[in-house]
Amino acid sequence: MKTQCKVKLLTHTPEPEKYIAAAAKLCYSSSDIESLLNNLDEANIDKFVSMLASMGHESPFEHVSFTFGVEGVSRSLTHQLVRHRIGASYSQKSQRYVKEGQFEYVLPPNIEANEKAKEIFIKAMEEDQRKYDELVEILEKEHGTKKAIEDARFILPNACETKIVVTMNARALFNFFTLRCCTRAQWEIRDLANQMLKCVQEVAPTVFKECGPTCVRGKCPEGSMSCGKMEEMRKIYKTH
Repeated sequence: MKTQCKVKLLTHTPEPEKYIAAAAKLCYSSSDIESLLNNLDEANIDKFVSMLASMGHESPFEHVSFTFGVEGVSRSLTHQLVRHRIGASYSQKSQRYVKEGQFEYVLPPNIEANEKAKEIFIKAMEEDQRKYDELVEILEKEHGTKKAIEDARFILPNACETKIVVTMNARALFNFFTLRCCTRAQWEIRDLANQMLKCVQEVAPTVFKECGPTCVRGKCPEGSMSCGKMEEMRKIYKTH
């Protein structure tokens, strides 16, 4: 059964922009922390956070974090996602403990657009499900359900749907968006990154207003492999 990526911002540091500003100001002030917090109004916060971002002074952004619930994505995507280790934590649905009965799967757009390719793909998913179920049934008799699904999962495809909870601090998200919002990123993780960016811009607009691929803020680093759409990307991400 085809599935689709869904992202929800589950929780985040309260008043993230205020605490980023306070953490940064502490570096240059002799005031106590409570006084720093009390002296911050919305205008000062926006101005100071914007200045920090423009200076590239990113360590204060590590003090706020954002937790996302992600579902309807493939195991192929999460293999890429969990490579972002610094400032990030993950909890993913386990195929060792959860039986994949009638598993959902991600259908790549280029395959969906081609009727012949789509037919082959769907048949492969259906066959994988049958073989998985057969293996579980055979192995359960000798080893019990847990060990049966632990071994049967080896036959499951990368397209198999999974769910994951992701927590990243703001600085880690800067890096994630730079790499994964780029047109050269794989289509599925780019979709995820764009949905996550939209979520955080709603709760911390000043923090994430300059986020997107590298070309939003400067020169594309891809050289001859650049997509050549810098102006288009700037229009898209500047209006998020």
